[in-house]
Amino acid sequence: MKISFSYKAIIFSILLTVTSLNIQAQEAAITINEDDKIPEILNLKKSLEKENKLAVGYTIQLYYGDLSKANSIIKEYRNSYNSWPASIEYETPNYKVWVGSFSTRLEADRARLEIKEKFPAAFILKPDRS
Repeated sequence: MKISFSYKAIIFSILLTVTSLNIQAQEAAITINEDDKIPEILNLKKSLEKENKLAVGYTIQLYYGDLSKANSIIKEYRNSYNSWPASIEYETPNYKVWVGSFSTRLEADRARLEIKEKFPAAFILKPDRS
């Protein structure tokens, strides 16, 4: 009987110690030190997202070829539509006019249906932005 009593005493003292440690852990304060560059990096990320540089979804290509024609296509697009951002991308040796950044193929299809009235050669692609 004395053996079972000593087990109970040991278990009780262990539980008491664990409970005491938990209470002390709950009272501890956490300090987070933020690097000064974090707001700068977040602002850079926002500007890249605004410029359609971080997208991983779908886009619509209106044109590829020489720069002067790409400039006229993007100007024509911007005069007709303002729903989606447009950019000129360079991939040797051609310039490409890309429109929008769509997270799903369905969103891109809907936009292409609207755009294809003025730009019938427009097609959807999933660019490799690495």
